[in-house]
Amino acid sequence: MNDTTREKLLSLYEDLRLCDVRDAMDALGYFHYGSLDEHIRPLYRTRAYGIAKTVRYLPFRGPAPSLSPRKYRDEYSGMYYNSICTYPWTDSIKKGDFIVIDQSDTRVGLIGSENGLACWNKGMSGILTNGGVRDTDELILQNIPLWSAHIAQTMVQVRLEYDAMDIPVAIGGVQIRPGDIIIADGDGALAVPSEIAEEAAAYAREEHEQDKQNRRTHYMTAGLEFDETV
Repeated sequence: MNDTTREKLLSLYEDLRLCDVRDAMDALGYFHYGSLDEHIRPLYRTRAYGIAKTVRYLPFRGPAPSLSPRKYRDEYSGMYYNSICTYPWTDSIKKGDFIVIDQSDTRVGLIGSENGLACWNKGMSGILTNGGVRDTDELILQNIPLWSAHIAQTMVQVRLEYDAMDIPVAIGGVQIRPGDIIIADGDGALAVPSEIAEEAAAYAREEHEQDKQNRRTHYMTAGLEFDETV
């Protein structure tokens, strides 16, 4: 997908609500596809959208090493990050990428405040994982948009190993492919297949504009001051 196509696609979803996109997918016949299972939840109330960049990690195969605490900390831990549980996908993040990580449903803290912020600084729009995240107080403080299955305390050592990137993955019961649109907010997360992304956005915008018009009327009746949602 070239940069022009990416920018056009991202602009279509800039101010759409997840539920309007969900309704649009229903209109297109995708009743049973797209909505991730409710156990994939936002770390805090926020909204994000972007183009799926997919990654897969697998449970580690192998015994735990018998090392002294110092040798583990000073040698093995760094080796593990550099050789076994690597993060090669971070080198190719583009602005607007929504990082989608299949962690094989493991309760392991693959993403934390340091690498989460590093990805944000490279232009990613959000992170979605069926695994765990840690350093959550700092992630919230840093306003990193993140949806996960677990809150975790653990590091990745002797728990996860890198497998592949830019391949189809399964998160929350939904197949997600590179280039699909991900939209997520307080209602959860939704994947829109790339082949219907433009059409779904058009239907969703009609739904959204009608809803705003109706809600403006209710706001006036209730004496509420208009906000960005109307």
